[in-house]
Amino acid sequence: MSGLFERHRPTLDAALQAVAKRDFWSPYPEVPSGKIYGETAKEDGLAAYRARLGQPFVLADHPAEGAVGAEVSPYGPALGITYPTASVETLIAASRAAARSWASAAPEVRVGVCLEILARLNARSFEMANAVVHTTGQAFAMAFQAGGPHAQDRGLEAVAFAYAEMTRTPAQATWTKPQGKGEPIIMEKHWRIVPRGVSIAIGCNTFPTWNSYPGLFASLATGNTVIVKPHPAAILPLAITVEIIRQVSVEEGFAADIVLLAADAPGSEITKDLVQHPAVAIVDYTGSNAFGTWVRENAGAAGVYTEEAGVNSIIIGATDNFAGMCSNIAFSLSLYSGQMCTAPQDIFVPRGGIETNEGHKTFDDVAAGIAAAVDDLLADPVRAAGVCGAIANPATLARIATARSLGRIVRDSAPVEGLDDARTATPLILAVDAADTNAYAEERFGPIAFVVAVDDIEDGVNRAAELAERKGSITAALYATDEAQVLTAADRFAAAGVNLSVNLAGGIYVNQSAAFSDFHVTGANPAGNASLTDAAFVANRFRVVMWRRPAAA
Repeated sequence: MSGLFERHRPTLDAALQAVAKRDFWSPYPEVPSGKIYGETAKEDGLAAYRARLGQPFVLADHPAEGAVGAEVSPYGPALGITYPTASVETLIAASRAAARSWASAAPEVRVGVCLEILARLNARSFEMANAVVHTTGQAFAMAFQAGGPHAQDRGLEAVAFAYAEMTRTPAQATWTKPQGKGEPIIMEKHWRIVPRGVSIAIGCNTFPTWNSYPGLFASLATGNTVIVKPHPAAILPLAITVEIIRQVSVEEGFAADIVLLAADAPGSEITKDLVQHPAVAIVDYTGSNAFGTWVRENAGAAGVYTEEAGVNSIIIGATDNFAGMCSNIAFSLSLYSGQMCTAPQDIFVPRGGIETNEGHKTFDDVAAGIAAAVDDLLADPVRAAGVCGAIANPATLARIATARSLGRIVRDSAPVEGLDDARTATPLILAVDAADTNAYAEERFGPIAFVVAVDDIEDGVNRAAELAERKGSITAALYATDEAQVLTAADRFAAAGVNLSVNLAGGIYVNQSAAFSDFHVTGANPAGNASLTDAAFVANRFRVVMWRRPAAA
């Protein structure tokens, strides 16, 4: 069983180097090219997805006491797939029964299994992309990247950190204590990694793999069994993941039930019962602040890792590339119709305007420049469809309708042309004053943005940072030409626990997060209590336990 570790050791070593250097690196190509994945990979992936439709999703030997499935593509059709379902007690019992052999395996064995799983997931990235498109509404290119290689990157990152932490302590050592003129005391000491127990990974609707893989693979690598609880509207991507994990597990001599699927139906979710079960030792959760608060308050003694939500901000003080700035912000507002936890919502602009390479721009000029850049980006319906995708949840459309009354409309939201059967919406941009906190100081998930008039750049930075401290923020962006203002803002956002991007005007956007380099969420404000992925994210998923005895004479 150690063969997988040796086979994938170069990938692990490169990942360990990457997280130390924090430079760009990825073993999983993000380009959906037949030259990389195979000439027929795209067609094979689509065929594999279509073969799932209208059929039971078979997980060999998985506990099953019924079947559920009500997924409907944001692009229109129902998937018609049903999944095995079982009671919480049945799932917990199966998970605990599978735990012993997995927990007792050497860290290298578990890590090797995880690396093989990730390799197989990568090989099926086209199938996964189609599953993500039709459960989240992401356009294909984004679904391929975020649902496939980028999610796999985050999984590998967690495995690398787990391996580093598990091997920090040697498996054994000889302990010698001098006794002056007497003979030294010599002890034989052994240490082993002991997992916490049953882990729950609670997935979200919009990024079912990207947000779930870090916790899933961190728990697996450190010897915990995992029950994967998908969002009822996005089961398929995680069901495919569970299928592959179970196949590799059995091939390597472990019980398939080291990973289980906890599928449920809308309105009959079993999430709370799973979280509150006394056998659950670890909970990974992605979703709203309201349910995140409930999870943290009701998980008992379990270790809880959350990525929740917040109000992300951009502060514009000055720029030497006004057109580039507007284009960059426009793409950030439009990408996946603002349905990203990193998407900006509030854009703070001085009432008196800003200085730019095009001369002085008034507050209205800045707002109009951003709106015009959105219009230009989305003028081509094909490109608009590829950038915006579809709306995952119908509630987002209702939220847009309500938001129209919250400020002066600078740019109205509209459906994406050519996607008549899909739920779609382009960005709604509203102008408000800093005093209108009832409008912009709450998270309004979706393609809704506020251009907020403030006194000056310092006022904008402070308001954005205070929002992060009260409501949570995952990202912030700043446009400034004064270095002292940049450094002051960096200090202020660090104190608020927010990752800051400065003067983005090219092909990198505030709502993008790169594995092996960017820490996603800090765990230092209400947007989440953990960071993807750092040592703290993995180290508390296991304990180091010793046994010792006097060394043989």
